[in-house]
Amino acid sequence: MTEKQNKILIVDDEKNILWVLKKGLEKKNYLVHTASSAEEALTQLADNQYMVMFSDIFMEETSGLELLEQSRNLFPDLKVVMMTAQDTMNNTIEAMRLGAYDYITKPFDFDEIFRLINQIETARSISAPAPALSDQNQEAQDTATTSAIIGKSRRMQEIFKTIGKSAGSDLSVLITGESGTGKEMVASTLHQYSHRKDQPFICINCAAISRELLESELFGHERGAFTGAVETKMGKFQQANGGTLFLDEIGDMELSLQAKILRVLQNNEFYRVGGKDPITVDVRVVAATNQNLEDMMNLKRFREDLYHRLNVIHIDMPPLRERLEDVLLLASHFIARYTKTLARGKVYLSPDVEHILSRYHWSGNIRELENVIKRALMLALSGPILPEHLPPHLQENNAADDDGQWDERLDQLIQDFLLHNNSEEGTLYETLIQKVEKHLFEILLDKHSGKQVATAKVLGINRNTLKRKIDSMKISPKKHKPV
Repeated sequence: MTEKQNKILIVDDEKNILWVLKKGLEKKNYLVHTASSAEEALTQLADNQYMVMFSDIFMEETSGLELLEQSRNLFPDLKVVMMTAQDTMNNTIEAMRLGAYDYITKPFDFDEIFRLINQIETARSISAPAPALSDQNQEAQDTATTSAIIGKSRRMQEIFKTIGKSAGSDLSVLITGESGTGKEMVASTLHQYSHRKDQPFICINCAAISRELLESELFGHERGAFTGAVETKMGKFQQANGGTLFLDEIGDMELSLQAKILRVLQNNEFYRVGGKDPITVDVRVVAATNQNLEDMMNLKRFREDLYHRLNVIHIDMPPLRERLEDVLLLASHFIARYTKTLARGKVYLSPDVEHILSRYHWSGNIRELENVIKRALMLALSGPILPEHLPPHLQENNAADDDGQWDERLDQLIQDFLLHNNSEEGTLYETLIQKVEKHLFEILLDKHSGKQVATAKVLGINRNTLKRKIDSMKISPKKHKPV
């Protein structure tokens, strides 16, 4: 670790706090600078590059929150941990809103402080992607602010081909797939690549509007057609004239209204609610549903003739779990799209997070992934997105995967031990257990700086038992001094 990387700045107007923190951190070989005011801290920040700044919230003249805001604006990559003896909701929310990395309360728990520093060191050790973007990342950036379907998988390439072949026609399109798979995006792309691209693209969710109002929304109504119809209203079909009408969740439409949709598809005309004169339109209809329309036809809940009118071109969107090779490309797209509004610097995926995202089931499909990335950007603010920035269920899923990998590794290690074991007959169990115990004790003693009391507590055994085992296993006392 270089000097630049392990510099820490502590800001507090209480000298005893500065002294305690400085001494505690210096024992871990960190280079610690102190400041007794926000003004002094800003001077220090201008002259040095710190890994992290610990700042008290309540200080005279300029408060810690003001210092936090100023320092984050001047040094966006600086990690700031706020400290206070007044652990209130308002302080916590305001500190995190202004971009604090974390928030700790007095009196301090040095284990918590070291945990935070270790997290920051881990993040700093993860390099940002090379400036020269890969073709995949370049595509993600190019499409970050546009309506575009993202995917390199074979399934998505076939869908792109279908869109390309059908975009220039006026044939009806039926898009099927689970919720969150990007059906509306496909409809929008069909419109963008059609000769109607300069005309309206109108969307309506058939499941979000009550049956009584949906007919009026689609076809409009005449003044006085029903209570509340105080003026003539243009419907979605007329608004979309010359362009494309996207009927989302068409499987939720009532049978009586399905018949009227069929009439428009057959004759290109309809009547407003309460109207007597037909209105002719030139509209391409794209419909979508997450339901199985064939099953609904068998149950007499969807008209077969309407199904065949809509299903001239069929695009079935695969769930994200069936195209996991697209997950990181989609994640890069969402990072590029939302970084400016949700983060405070360059943000990128750490290798651990790439591993987690690429193995997750994604029951909520692309919409779930988008929300996960938004959350991670807000929590990471800058630098790598780490596992702790992901929702708990993704972390738990990864832990379950790790358990399976650990079992596989353990099986292999035991098999290797048996293969090369030269111990006397009847001592196999004792030899293996002693080897495992020795490594376990050495690792935990090292982790707890040789403190036997702390190590015994973690192990759940008596300190005397631990000492006896250390002596019998001849674990070096130079490396682990009894405490």
